[in-house]
Amino acid sequence: MIRLYAAIAAARFHGLSMDVRDFIAEPGEVTPSPASLARWLNEHGAVARGMRLRWRDLVRLRSVPPMVLMFRDGSAGLMVAGDPDRGVVWLRDPLGDEGTPPVPLDELRLAQVWTGDVLLVKRRRDQSEADAPIDAAWLGRMVLREKRMMRDILLASMVLSVLAIFPPLIVMQVIDKVVSYHSFATLISVSAILGVMSFYEILLTYARRELALVVTTRLDTRISLLVFDRLLSLPLEFFEREQAGQVIGRVSAIYRVRDFMTGKLMNTVLDLFTLVVVLPFLFYFSPPMAWMTIGAAGMIGLVVFGFMRPVGQLVGRKMAADMGRGAVLYETVAGIRTVKTLALEQTRRQLWDERSAEAALWGLAAGRMGNMAATVAQPFELFISRGVLLVGAWLILTHRGDMGAGALMAFMMLGGRVASPLVGLARLLDDFSEVRTALAEAGHVLNQPTERQALTTGLRPVIRGALSFQEVYFSYPGATTRALSGVSFDIPAGSTLGLVGRSGSGKSTITRLLQGVSRSYTGYLRLDGVDLREINLTHLRRSLGVVLQDNFLFRGTVRDNITAGRPGLTLDDVIRAARLAGAEEFIERMPAGYETWIEEGSTNISGGQRQRLAIARALICDPKLLILDEATSALDPESEAVVNANLQRIARGRTMVIVSHRLSSLVDCDRICVMDRGQVVDIAPHAVLLERCAIYRALWLQQNRHESGAHAHAHPAAMLAEGDAP
Repeated sequence: MIRLYAAIAAARFHGLSMDVRDFIAEPGEVTPSPASLARWLNEHGAVARGMRLRWRDLVRLRSVPPMVLMFRDGSAGLMVAGDPDRGVVWLRDPLGDEGTPPVPLDELRLAQVWTGDVLLVKRRRDQSEADAPIDAAWLGRMVLREKRMMRDILLASMVLSVLAIFPPLIVMQVIDKVVSYHSFATLISVSAILGVMSFYEILLTYARRELALVVTTRLDTRISLLVFDRLLSLPLEFFEREQAGQVIGRVSAIYRVRDFMTGKLMNTVLDLFTLVVVLPFLFYFSPPMAWMTIGAAGMIGLVVFGFMRPVGQLVGRKMAADMGRGAVLYETVAGIRTVKTLALEQTRRQLWDERSAEAALWGLAAGRMGNMAATVAQPFELFISRGVLLVGAWLILTHRGDMGAGALMAFMMLGGRVASPLVGLARLLDDFSEVRTALAEAGHVLNQPTERQALTTGLRPVIRGALSFQEVYFSYPGATTRALSGVSFDIPAGSTLGLVGRSGSGKSTITRLLQGVSRSYTGYLRLDGVDLREINLTHLRRSLGVVLQDNFLFRGTVRDNITAGRPGLTLDDVIRAARLAGAEEFIERMPAGYETWIEEGSTNISGGQRQRLAIARALICDPKLLILDEATSALDPESEAVVNANLQRIARGRTMVIVSHRLSSLVDCDRICVMDRGQVVDIAPHAVLLERCAIYRALWLQQNRHESGAHAHAHPAAMLAEGDAP
């Protein structure tokens, strides 16, 4: 842990705020390694690198930002300066106060504890890859990060281009010398040279392919990590207004661009080296034939360029149709239970047929346009491979120039190598239309404003749970009316607040603001006296416990779902949270207990069991502010009774905000806030509201006509969140 605090102290020097709870260790790693710490710091806006230094290099660092020195016992120290004249370095305790004076250590004393590893940290000054817009320049910078391997690939390509010249020249000698003069000695010499050159060509080709494969794999991994990180940093509001299938389809389009850059584009660029080397030899053999080859390739480029715009438009519509079809597929698979339960197979099949027909029509149109372009360009391609040969034969027969039969064969072999990159370069324009469309689709999602700054910066105060709303106004994007209008109230830490009102009154909107889901409000919302927008969003959400009506469980074990990947939680913590939520009893009856596997969609557990696991997941980190939104609505009476029996302990020492439309569950709340049309009508205990609030009294009388008196005095958190959507 000391190494984590040392890394945090080094980052704090550069204005970066980090939380030790954000660190996730590598599997099997007991003590954080310099590589793990560097990865963690780089993910939070720093530039960090672990390396080994010798004493003579370390002591020369006179004035440097704090750097972390790794000690053998798993701890670390902060080096703040070096003094080569005195032969000492100055270290500071990462757990001590920043004002504590550093301690000097000489080489002998430091060698007893220091491993030789250091962690260098600085702030990233330029716009990072994680924040930069997703466009062609972004992908280009990704490729340039592999410049060392790209240099080796280019070097191998240049050597292969030079080697490509010799086989045609040798063939020319074979035809002109060996065949014409029946020289076996020359044939043996030429064969030996050709064999050696072929051997080296095979080796270099293998090396170039291997390097290209490594570059492609590294690019694929880096792009995948950055794209998924960008997707996670998008605000919840974006996912709420976008169709999930469309989001997946658009994000996946980035891989078409990657395949283009590491496939056709890379191969064409590498082949251009052959063009540069071989082209002078073509002009040496026959300038007229060389100009014919270049002219035919240029005509192919003009044809492709002329068709680029119409083909690009059709390809864009085809991609949009494919994404619409993918959205239907995703929605059907995600809602397959509803489809089967309501016998909606025919309806979904009809919708799928419509989307498939639309995608097929646009695909056929794009294919036909591309086929037309290929048909127009084909005569020029045939001329390069066949027409030039006939022209060369005519030149030989008419004795125009000094070209012989061997030179003609050499020209055709070299001409094929020249024509291929020229035609490929022209066809890149055709592929560019699809790539440009795919890049625009991916950018539509990945270039949305993110929460990265709110997630990585801001205050990290100790949360106690005191809430204060002062003239808070909020409207949902695109809405014509305000969801909240002038909301003002104060709740002390450790108390229970009930939120009640008709549907659309703003109850759940208040909970969204508390979770930092929506931050575009006006007015002041304070948590323990600190403006909510000034608090680090990750710190805020990890300090909250939220239980909704419909909770999602991941595919994995019961233990994994309760811990939800949070580091530092033990099995004892899991058992304690499960006991508070009333889940311990049914977990112990499962075949593997806390290691029981939960299938996708939680199909192998009941709705009540899923809800209790969600409650345990919210309680495991002992949040000081617990938000409950219809949390027990899916529980059967027995399960609800188990949860209710533990509610006193759940509520102890924390602030609880309970959204509910059943007033009988809120009678014991310290305060009940009555909402109507986004405004606070009244806020007071239950007995006071019955006397002075007409809306609350009307709702109470209406509900008690239909509900049994046995529920009239249920504990407030018995509803652990019964409420409506905003």
